[in-house]
Amino acid sequence: MSTPLSPAQNPSPTPSPKRPGLRLSRPDWLASPKVFRTEVLAGLVVALALIPEAISFSIIAGVDPSIGLFASFTMAVVISVVGGRKAMISAATGAIALVIAPLNHEYGLGHLVAAVILGGLFQVVLGALGVARLMRFVPRSVMVGFVNSLAILIFMAQLPEMRNVPWPVYPLILGGLALMVLFPRITKAVPAPLVSIVILTVITVGAGIAVPTVGDKGELPSSLPVPGLPDVPFTLDTLTTIAPYAFAFALVGLMESLMTAKLVDDITDSRSDKTRESIGQGIANIVTGFFGGMGGCAMIGQTMINVKVSGARTRLSTFLAGSLLMVLCIVFGPLVSDIPMAALVAVMVMVSVATFDWHSIKPRTLKRMPVGETTVMVVTVACVVVTHNLAVGVVVGSVTAMVIFAKRVAHLAQVSAVVDPDGKQVVYAVTGELFFASSNDLVTQFDYKDDPDDVVIDLTDAHIWDASSVAALDAVETKYADRGKKVTIVGLNEPSAAMHDRLAGQLTAGH
Repeated sequence: MSTPLSPAQNPSPTPSPKRPGLRLSRPDWLASPKVFRTEVLAGLVVALALIPEAISFSIIAGVDPSIGLFASFTMAVVISVVGGRKAMISAATGAIALVIAPLNHEYGLGHLVAAVILGGLFQVVLGALGVARLMRFVPRSVMVGFVNSLAILIFMAQLPEMRNVPWPVYPLILGGLALMVLFPRITKAVPAPLVSIVILTVITVGAGIAVPTVGDKGELPSSLPVPGLPDVPFTLDTLTTIAPYAFAFALVGLMESLMTAKLVDDITDSRSDKTRESIGQGIANIVTGFFGGMGGCAMIGQTMINVKVSGARTRLSTFLAGSLLMVLCIVFGPLVSDIPMAALVAVMVMVSVATFDWHSIKPRTLKRMPVGETTVMVVTVACVVVTHNLAVGVVVGSVTAMVIFAKRVAHLAQVSAVVDPDGKQVVYAVTGELFFASSNDLVTQFDYKDDPDDVVIDLTDAHIWDASSVAALDAVETKYADRGKKVTIVGLNEPSAAMHDRLAGQLTAGH
């Protein structure tokens, strides 16, 4: 038996094929210098915009501003690696702050942090179970309402910064808006929001104009967060206390993140892995909790700055948004504190205008759109604006859409009768979708008294969807049987036949 030659002995060894799993692809943010520059500058703009937002959300949650800033840092950095949607920004958010604020007020920061970690675990489990697939049940009209209500909320969040402020704030906001509209006509190499922030800061500092600044929102952290365990007793009592808040936290965070990911998919004309995003959100919140942060989810306003205004498309902008946030706070804290809030208000107002789907409210569009679709959009917007909770609007809007759809489809089920010339048999042809809404009227569409003894119900052009339909057919057969008449059901397709065979005669008392 011969011994195989070693590579050194073999003069021309056959090269082994590379395994696809080991192939290293070049990061998309290194595609060109222009892409790299866009991602870096977008990350810087978002980092600047994150600071006052994170501080504001910290106040809502009743925690120190550094807690919100740390959460924004860890969320953005971790999700840039484990998330499924490129260029989407995740950080501390108002929706999450509202969910966990009562827990913090009643039990303290330790319980809040523990709830963040448990909420992250819930998100990982829900993501693994495929909760992201539920997104396909969100109708387009709900999505439009989500986008429009988001734009309204972003604008409304700026109104407090325009009330009871020195008069120079108003020309500064108008100047910032003008810069963001006009500067892209000169060049798009530098994001207009960044130019606006820099110029307005130079003007206010150089001229000594006294206006509210980022520093007025709260003190910026001077060091990086340190990992540790939450300061709570590890008991069943603690678990039962934080679990309801953690589960609500998980649901609200996932819903906002998945809706935002879907929105970014539409804007960038690309698809993202929603299951990976769901699990990634959970991982990011677990890490954030161990670093003492208040948790978070996708930030819609900052994502719009990153994707729609600044043109970012890769994970680098998300990573830098979190990284530069800490750099700005720790290294350039005094300088960042001098940024006028008017500059950031102008950026967010521009974001709200760019986010709103103006086409959806044009008279021409409203005239052509079915009334039900418009109703769903309006209901979604109204619920979000009233509750300030995007998740509530999406749920109520989706339920409204389902009710309208069920009502519309219910009227499509029709019954027509054909009697044989000899009068010995009648054939009822049933067409349409049979489910709980349409099957309720099915029983009333047969002439039990005057029909001949032989009745055929032809379901060739119908489909049975639920037990209500089977129960309705049972009721029809019973009414005929009480009069000594025989009913034969024909034409069932395979799924309908399987459901009918399994449930027929089993849905009423006495069977």
